[in-house]
Amino acid sequence: MLSKFFQLAAHQTTVKKEILAGLTTFSTMAYILAVNPGILSGTGMDFQALITATALSAAIGTLVMALYAKLPIGVAPGMGLNAFFAYTIVAGMGYSWQFALTAVFLEGLIFIALSLFRIREAIINSIPENLKHAISVGIGLLIALIGMANAGIIETGMHHTTNGRLEGVVLKIGDITSAGPFIALAGLIVSAVLMYRKVNAALLIGILAATVLGIPFGLTHFPANGRLIGLPPSLAPIAFKLEFNRIFTMDMVVILFTLLMVNLFDTVGTLIGLCNKAGLLDSQGRLPRAKQALLADAVGTTAAGLLGTSVVTAYVESASGIAAGGRTGLTALTVAIMFLLALFFAPIFAMIPQAATAPALIIVGMLMMSAVTKIDFNDVTEAIPAFLAIVMMPYSYSIAEGIVFGMLSYVLLKILTGQYKAISPVMYVLAVLFIVAMLIK
Repeated sequence: MLSKFFQLAAHQTTVKKEILAGLTTFSTMAYILAVNPGILSGTGMDFQALITATALSAAIGTLVMALYAKLPIGVAPGMGLNAFFAYTIVAGMGYSWQFALTAVFLEGLIFIALSLFRIREAIINSIPENLKHAISVGIGLLIALIGMANAGIIETGMHHTTNGRLEGVVLKIGDITSAGPFIALAGLIVSAVLMYRKVNAALLIGILAATVLGIPFGLTHFPANGRLIGLPPSLAPIAFKLEFNRIFTMDMVVILFTLLMVNLFDTVGTLIGLCNKAGLLDSQGRLPRAKQALLADAVGTTAAGLLGTSVVTAYVESASGIAAGGRTGLTALTVAIMFLLALFFAPIFAMIPQAATAPALIIVGMLMMSAVTKIDFNDVTEAIPAFLAIVMMPYSYSIAEGIVFGMLSYVLLKILTGQYKAISPVMYVLAVLFIVAMLIK
């Protein structure tokens, strides 16, 4: 049944390979179960309830991705978007977390409409071929940077002087002899050797090996109460707590526009980059079942607003599962099931330190770099936009910002060199929207 439903033979994969890929993806995403509640609880929301909301919204979005879009991509509340929720809407603008949840819910409904009318799909198909390859490469660099930063291999070199000024370099090498970098690099070597020997579960084994190695170094912590299993916390403190009395305000317009723009291009960039790496784009570089894939994060976001958490998006860490051989929705189904199991086994997944997932992210970054060979660097009007998209993703720590720089420079260069026909009408509209978004920030 699974083989037939997910067309495993057509994708040259197996049930075992897909499940292992799903476990690998989940292991690199599991940190969100602790990080997301940690960020949002600063608004006054209940931490324990947030764990349940995070797991359920991730499971719902990923199930849609698995069963409807049939793509090997996990979905969960997005990093960056949860910070916008907590630090901008609530802390910065002074609104309640209930108002912020209302914004998340409304954004989900808008995204459902945009997906059903194929507006988001049209945006994906309007992106030039070279930029699609560049997005894949840029995501690879960003993933590797995230992994290295999580492990402490790379750290900020900026410091405050006695007069309060910031001095130093932006990034520098961390203390490689300390526990985090050491176990990350050890896990990296283990994964690399296993990949050379064609072991399908190489990345997952590397993560587990690093987790075990983290025990004597004090990075892998067993639950304080000794319990590895328990009932999930109640959603009652945060679920269905919407606040509609102030939605017709200019602030809500700005909030919704910002959420829409950031999430739209985070998701679009992630889908293009991951499907390009997995060899799932068609001969014209188009995303298969784009409408269904985009509905996954739209439905997940709508559910997130009702359950009590921030905006849901496709996860770039899914690249780890793709690198492990995941090619179909069975990989995503495995991820969704693991998020549901995490409701009862959260202490076990919380034991995996960030340094242990770093090897998978670093290797995935390396694998995604291969798309750079497909970029045309002979035409400067193609090369510069591609280059800006690539470098701005890790430099700005944002997939969306990389796409903005790449697409805006593409439109401007093509116009200024008289190549108007190379620009689709959708690209013109997007360029205007990008400029408006920058002006209202």
